[in-house]
Amino acid sequence: MSRGVWIRFFLVLGLLVGCAALAINVKPNLGLDLKGGAQFVFQAEGTDATPATAENVDKTLQVLRGRVDALGVAESTVIRQGENRILVELPGVTNDAEAQRAEERIGSTAKLTIHEVLATAQADAKPSKKGDQVLVSDQGDTIEIGPTVIQGDEITGASAQQPQNSVDWVVGIDFNGKGGDTWADITGKAACNPSGDPKRRIAIVLDGEVISSPEVNTDVGCDVGIRGGSTQITGSYTATQAGDLAALIEGGSLPLELSPISDRLVGPSLGAAAIDQSIEAGIIGIVLTGLFIIIVYRLVGFGATLALASYALLAYAMLVGLGSTLTLPGLAGFVLAIGMAIDANVLVFERAREEYAAYPSAGFRRALAVGFNKAWSAIIDSNVTTLLAAGLLFFLGSGPIKGFGVTLTIGVIASMISALIVARVLCDLLVSNRPVSRRPRLTGLSDVGAVRKWLEKKNPQIMPRRKIWLGISAAALVVAVTGIVTQGLNLGVEFTGGRQLDYSVTKDTSVDQARQAVADAGFPEAVVQTAESGFTVRTGEISNDEEQKIEAELAKVGGDVTKVDDQTIGSSLGKELRNNALIAFGVAFLAQLLYLAIRYKWTFGFSAVVAMAHDVILVVGLFAWLHKPIDGIFLAAVMTIVGLSVNDSVVVFDRIRERWYGSKPDADFMEMANTAAVETMPRTVNTGLGAMFILAALAVIGGDSLQDFAIALLVGLVIGTLSSVFVATPMLTYLHQRFPMSRVKREKVVRAPEDSGAVV
Repeated sequence: MSRGVWIRFFLVLGLLVGCAALAINVKPNLGLDLKGGAQFVFQAEGTDATPATAENVDKTLQVLRGRVDALGVAESTVIRQGENRILVELPGVTNDAEAQRAEERIGSTAKLTIHEVLATAQADAKPSKKGDQVLVSDQGDTIEIGPTVIQGDEITGASAQQPQNSVDWVVGIDFNGKGGDTWADITGKAACNPSGDPKRRIAIVLDGEVISSPEVNTDVGCDVGIRGGSTQITGSYTATQAGDLAALIEGGSLPLELSPISDRLVGPSLGAAAIDQSIEAGIIGIVLTGLFIIIVYRLVGFGATLALASYALLAYAMLVGLGSTLTLPGLAGFVLAIGMAIDANVLVFERAREEYAAYPSAGFRRALAVGFNKAWSAIIDSNVTTLLAAGLLFFLGSGPIKGFGVTLTIGVIASMISALIVARVLCDLLVSNRPVSRRPRLTGLSDVGAVRKWLEKKNPQIMPRRKIWLGISAAALVVAVTGIVTQGLNLGVEFTGGRQLDYSVTKDTSVDQARQAVADAGFPEAVVQTAESGFTVRTGEISNDEEQKIEAELAKVGGDVTKVDDQTIGSSLGKELRNNALIAFGVAFLAQLLYLAIRYKWTFGFSAVVAMAHDVILVVGLFAWLHKPIDGIFLAAVMTIVGLSVNDSVVVFDRIRERWYGSKPDADFMEMANTAAVETMPRTVNTGLGAMFILAALAVIGGDSLQDFAIALLVGLVIGTLSSVFVATPMLTYLHQRFPMSRVKREKVVRAPEDSGAVV
């Protein structure tokens, strides 16, 4: 065994030890569904100039969402309650001190304006004709300031910063084009006055209080000013003070003033039983997946299973290290990604089996190395397309869309490290032993496998029947669209809004008992949380008779029931968030198409994206026919299906491209495509079964909270696996007839020095 193998092993071991230390020492941020948090209700107060209309309340909602994001709280809830109330829920805020500080930061008016300083003044003086206000400055003197020259909406960003060699913090402010030009003008005008003159100062006012009134530095030229569209507020701030101020400025001014109505701590929206069931399902699914891989690929499968365990550690360490919020759908996504991470290993092992069958005398280490090299292209392409989608969902999406983009990115990066680094080192060690070389069947690489042999024997002709497959897909799409149109979508409370009911009970009642009672009343999808008064029930739009059923069922377990509050609530995934999500999806699709067009040809990208849309429509149509809820968890499932679909198509397309470049001039593209589809079927079957073990466990014993999620992904996995062969590839063959792909592989040309006249 070479020294290099051991060096790589110890480097990997060091990486895993570091991840373990991070995982042990850093506590995760848990979402509302796992830990609970703080719940605030604000009353929006209007004025003659800005009445508390629905439009202005919705504008205030958008500002509040920005403030909550600036607090560093992910997966939060900000929704309208009734006509002019706003409900805010922050996960992980579990004590009164944290809740009070968060309430103050969220509800502050935070109207920021910038003014020229005209002169110093007496404390009781009134403004002159040119003046606007007389205020006490941050420096302790009283100053007269002119009218507002820069409004808060001309500020594009603010952040806490610590200059080098300083213990104090400052707040950096960035302006838009108009604000930056005005800032340059007023600082240039102030710089024309001598040092010590009040007119050399600029006043920054927050909510009628001068928070900073610095002199323009002496190095700023008269009538030149501070250019570049940014500046800093100084004032001996601590890190916390600078962060609070930056959050308020970043959030902007609230269109309406907010008065706090209530604040309370609420329990997790999922009970302990549901969480335990999901964890149990995840463990069982992972164990079954590991056993399956070991049975199919024996010794290298054992190495891949160990690498999958390292994936869980890597993903968790990255999540806590980045301070991301962990929710139950996120956990389920990570559990699913463990199953998906086997895909890269399966690709490698199938390639290594092919290599060993062709050159058995070269040995298993060489076969494994060639397997990694040949599978590299498909692995990178499938992961890059997924990362493109995840990045765009993060930058363009909002709320849960943004959160899913973070967890998806973490999952993809961790799976690549696990499959391409950890698994490679472990498998290299396992096949490098002499006892193993004497028992070739033990490696799992000495035989191409029963599925591959059966396929080679049968040699199914899939592409010649492409009209049939595309016809079946078209018919399935018609059925799905018919279901969506005629049955409608059973949108969850996140999309439609509904009612929030607060109840108090006289008997000792657990949240699991209350949740079951609400389910027995006919509302299994309702969100039930503990609250200081008793229980909070959030459901869709229901009648008073249906509300009475909930109250009656609660009385069976809780004794006397009193309805403390009853409010209508808006959708947490409002119109703007939905539009942002659609934009994010659309741009993600285009980015994937562009990437595949560059790496392959536009016909490949178009076929993959059409197959992806086909898969999503079929799953949505199925849920429409079954009247299953379309909620935030389903949205996460759909985004995962998008990744699964593209991944499957890329694997087949990579093999098609490889065969086409190496084919003879008279080779038929449709025949090449058929061969490639058949050759990748063992990978497809083994990867699909590995992921299905986890999803089946989640569907059967994962609890009500994850059953629909698992069902959607199970259906999406099956459809995505089939569509890569029966939709994407047949469509590609039709497009190739019209727009053929060149047989010449595009490679980078390195030119020698001009005087040599050579190309190398």
